Amino acid sequence: MKGIFLHIGLLLFLSALTAGAQSSRYVISARNADSVVTEEGLRARVEFLTDSLCTGRATGTPGAVWAIAGIARQFAGSGLIPGRDGWFHGFRTLTGKAAHNVVGFLPGSGNRYIVVAAHFDHIGTLNGTLYPGADSNASGVAALTMLARMFQHLRQLEKTYSHTIIFAALDAKEQSLAGSHHLWNEIAGGLLTDPRTGKVISPKEIDRMVNIDQIGGTEAPLHPSRQDYLMMLCEPENGRRDALMIANMNPGIGLDLGFDYYGSKDFTRVFYRTISDQKPFLEHGIPSVMFTSGITLRNNKVDDHADSLDYGVFRRRVLAIFHYLVRVI
Repeated sequence: MKGIFLHIGLLLFLSALTAGAQSSRYVISARNADSVVTEEGLRARVEFLTDSLCTGRATGTPGAVWAIAGIARQFAGSGLIPGRDGWFHGFRTLTGKAAHNVVGFLPGSGNRYIVVAAHFDHIGTLNGTLYPGADSNASGVAALTMLARMFQHLRQLEKTYSHTIIFAALDAKEQSLAGSHHLWNEIAGGLLTDPRTGKVISPKEIDRMVNIDQIGGTEAPLHPSRQDYLMMLCEPENGRRDALMIANMNPGIGLDLGFDYYGSKDFTRVFYRTISDQKPFLEHGIPSVMFTSGITLRNNKVDDHADSLDYGVFRRRVLAIFHYLVRVI
């Protein structure tokens, strides 16, 4: 009889272990990726892009080549997949400069796509003076590569999403948005293919374009009492503002949100529709979103360096964008 009780007890114990393993195995939420993004990690990415090695990242310069090589290495380290022609998508600007976008894919389970982009080019070095471009737009690229790493972390935990995310580091924004025009032309011309299947990606399969353009500064707040802010520019009917507001409720985020450019319809139109990389997508009817912390007095100045950014607020902005993306894919 004693042996029977021991046997039953052992079965119950093993059953409890199995149940515990099963219940703990599937507590996977987007917040599992929050620990991936750190202030130190964001700073390291900004410091690389603003280093003298990259010489200010002007399109067509050796410094830009160092930048795209580093971005491709970060994409590969985050588990992204290059396209049919590799990481680098070359083109010429209107002035004949050689430029390259860096494009990587995080596969989803369905046949829909979302583009997440940030431009990496900047002024460069003029008359021997380096213009680092930390906020503009090393910050956006640091956010882009960190988002890729966060999504890959969830994928390793067996979390799947229906959309494939196309991560694009764009060149030649300072050359009439040539990089984003080239990316759109690749899609519209049937030149961008899904690396899983080899299938041509149709413009009709692009659900959204999300552009990150200057996201590390805190010197142009929406309200004087709040330096922890974030602007989201989009069309009210399809930008999914609600998704950002819900994302902002997550512990540790709680940013001061704005949905126009400092209350000005004219400036909102200019920044949303004219001078940033979502423009080619908007012109072709793709719902598009721009995340930014606004222009500051450091823009295009030599003191737009890595130490000028607030990495605590920067981290919270990346978290907000990540949880927004999770809700729209």
